[in-house]
Amino acid sequence: MAASHLEFLVEEPSMEAFLCALLPRLLPQDRTFAVHPFQGKSDLLAKLEARLRAYASWLPPDWRLVVVVDRDDDDCHDLKQKLEVIATRSGLRTRSSAGNDTWQLVNRVAIEELEAWFFGDWDAVRQIFPRAPANLPSKQGFRDPDAITGGTWEALERLLQRHGYMPGGLRKIDTARAIGAVLDPQRSKSASFKAFHHAVVEAVG
Repeated sequence: MAASHLEFLVEEPSMEAFLCALLPRLLPQDRTFAVHPFQGKSDLLAKLEARLRAYASWLPPDWRLVVVVDRDDDDCHDLKQKLEVIATRSGLRTRSSAGNDTWQLVNRVAIEELEAWFFGDWDAVRQIFPRAPANLPSKQGFRDPDAITGGTWEALERLLQRHGYMPGGLRKIDTARAIGAVLDPQRSKSASFKAFHHAVVEAVG
């Protein structure tokens, strides 16, 4: 059964802003969604099981849950496994464990954080910040957006400031909203974004 509604649980407001700009362009017009931000990753992880247990008690069969967290410095496999255990303990069928049954929840990890998804579609970044260097994706250290080291939001801030943007520091929410409105999943070179996008398309398809 295709999902008529998606609920996104995310760790902070910049992911909320990004998804609220991106999803209306991705989803069929007759589908709805809601994004629920937490006060950081530790807050989300601390409250996740209670929130999922509440969903499990009433979730309609045509709703899906999508949990999105940043990897940061965590081991991706360990973090994903932790999320899977919490979901299973809450009584929900995850995409990884559902087999031939319809899944209720999918866990997705942004590697290493949301801004890596921006680097994955550099053309979208340059639509918003046209002075940013066009050749950045070909440079060493930026060819794989999910492998950028030292923090992707810090890397983005440094690059933009070098080209005359955001002298007071990266405005994460405004930037996320602006890029979410123009990012093209078909151009993305971020494997973690592609995994997220695939799960969303599968849910509503």
